[in-house]
Amino acid sequence: MAEKIIEINQVDPVQIYGVNDTNLELIKKRFPKLKIVARGDRIKVTGDDNEVNQFEMVLNLLLDKCSKSGTISESQVEQVLNGGAVTGSRAEETEEGADIIVFGNNGLVVKARTPNQRRMLESSQKNDMMFAIGPAGTGKTYTAVALAVKALRDRTVKKIILTRPAVEAGEHLGFLPGDLKEKLDPYLQPLYDALYDMIPPEKLKAHLENYVIQIAPLAFMRGRTLDHAFVILDEAQNATESQLKMFLTRMGSSAKFVVTGDVTQIDLPKHQPSGLMQAVRLLKDVEGIDFVYLDESDVLRHKLVSKILSVYDKEK
Repeated sequence: MAEKIIEINQVDPVQIYGVNDTNLELIKKRFPKLKIVARGDRIKVTGDDNEVNQFEMVLNLLLDKCSKSGTISESQVEQVLNGGAVTGSRAEETEEGADIIVFGNNGLVVKARTPNQRRMLESSQKNDMMFAIGPAGTGKTYTAVALAVKALRDRTVKKIILTRPAVEAGEHLGFLPGDLKEKLDPYLQPLYDALYDMIPPEKLKAHLENYVIQIAPLAFMRGRTLDHAFVILDEAQNATESQLKMFLTRMGSSAKFVVTGDVTQIDLPKHQPSGLMQAVRLLKDVEGIDFVYLDESDVLRHKLVSKILSVYDKEK
């Protein structure tokens, strides 16, 4: 008698289970002697050793198909269960699923939706350090967090570290109510929002409690060596020159760094130069560091956002 717990990380479990668990019921009928219990992104299977191994092989075939195309039909599930090859052109599957980064909560498919977001995806696969620079609404932060979640699920890193400079944008931090964490969390909320879309709540809570995912202001990075981690510095335009140099030199031997920023929204005092501007100038020709520039064509918010950005650009 064997018992195995299989985690479904690379795809949205809903795609595997099917609407109203129709796919799952087909799988259960194929393995009537096994006890199969599916909860969230975990499947617990108990029974004869050989049958458990067969079940895992079938499930891996289904996961492979689903990860390439983003979905799997009832007929394709039946075909795999009956021992047949899954039909469909491999080239078509690759093209259809190439832009998918991760499967989020409630059936959400997080993918690179614009050419420059695809460049971010491709760049992160080829480079250990990437700068993504562009205006609000272009998906810089969201895409970067998706890449980090993918790396964690693929086990290419052991942790995710997300950081931002705690720079006041016209607000006064000292007058905000609460302790230090409560004062700083509003600055980090966009990072939390992205994670809430991509990781089930209970798992996200566990990751935060176990420091698998760490979210902290930039000042908290001083003195650390960030290794075996996917590290994102968001809103880098609000890091000073010394802060950004400090951050970039935290990089360990097995780390991925993504730096995002918008050079049109610098909230530093006028006498304080932006570290992002300096980094662009100094690092643009360094091998292993890539720069991806996003623009109004990447804006995926309300259509008015692109128009607003366009008007402000003309005012410069």
